[in-house]
Amino acid sequence: MNEKPIRVAVVGVGEFGRNHVRVWAEMEGVELVGVVDINASRAAQVAAEFTTRVIRDIDALKMEKIDAVSIAVPTKEHSSLGCRLLDWGMDVLVEKPIASSVGEANGLIASAQRASRILQVGHLERFNPAVTAVKKIVANPMFFEVHRLGVFTPRSLDIDVVYDIMIHDLDILLSLMDSPVTDLKAVGIPVITDKVDIAHARLEFATGAVANLTASRVSTERVRKMRFFQAHEYVSIDFTRQDLLRVRVDQAAAEPNGQPAALPQINFEKVPTVPEEPLRAELRAFVHAVRTRRPPRVDGAAGRAALELADRVMAGIQEHARRVKLDALSPQETK
Repeated sequence: MNEKPIRVAVVGVGEFGRNHVRVWAEMEGVELVGVVDINASRAAQVAAEFTTRVIRDIDALKMEKIDAVSIAVPTKEHSSLGCRLLDWGMDVLVEKPIASSVGEANGLIASAQRASRILQVGHLERFNPAVTAVKKIVANPMFFEVHRLGVFTPRSLDIDVVYDIMIHDLDILLSLMDSPVTDLKAVGIPVITDKVDIAHARLEFATGAVANLTASRVSTERVRKMRFFQAHEYVSIDFTRQDLLRVRVDQAAAEPNGQPAALPQINFEKVPTVPEEPLRAELRAFVHAVRTRRPPRVDGAAGRAALELADRVMAGIQEHARRVKLDALSPQETK
């Protein structure tokens, strides 16, 4: 394996992009070549903070012999920018959602295949230690309850909360279930912005499993939790604390005299996790894919699947809005 440092750059150094720069600057086996941003003063500030340099523009990246790029620009620019970089021979990690439309996502995937490049999508929570651990204990879950609530911040307001926040959990559900969604109902409304700020969706999978999801960026508290139930078992994930709790019923429990217990024994188990910043794990996995040329954990197809499901949730919200005559949610205002 070639252990030469992977030369990386970050395009877009707002809130998300700055964090990419921070982690890249600290990571072994990586050389942070520079940053690109249309805001020159912001680019200079971030470059100085993390001891790297400003690269003039996207075209200048071609002269820098860059191996891999983090893209953290507005969603509407993901496809055009990503396709250019892939066509130039660079591996790309693009923040979620993968693109503004499924058609644009297909364009990114096609560019990556044509250029034989790595395309990874920034579904950060897939690298949460609790999510990594839960994959080992999932066994035909039948009911999910998901809450992802946050206080209002002036970021990512160019997209609805479904694409900004709920898409994390849609992606996780698809990865855990490996089953198509056969029925979907959704409701959502604008509260502070002209986009959907709070949304609720009910999904039913082909297995019969049901998932209720609530996502909000106008909550008074920050909640990031997923709970699910499978035969004789309840599992709780706290994304913020990176905790995984397993509650099981021991039906084989017996009394001291050897007779079956009158009541089932409830066992609480805190499943071990190894705490780590998910972004660091995500970028390290990207570097591994770049080095080994193996498909990333969250590839373009996974990003497209999450976007397709998010589109179905938004279509459900629009249908509900039409049914209840909610004028604030006309189709042309929702994306």
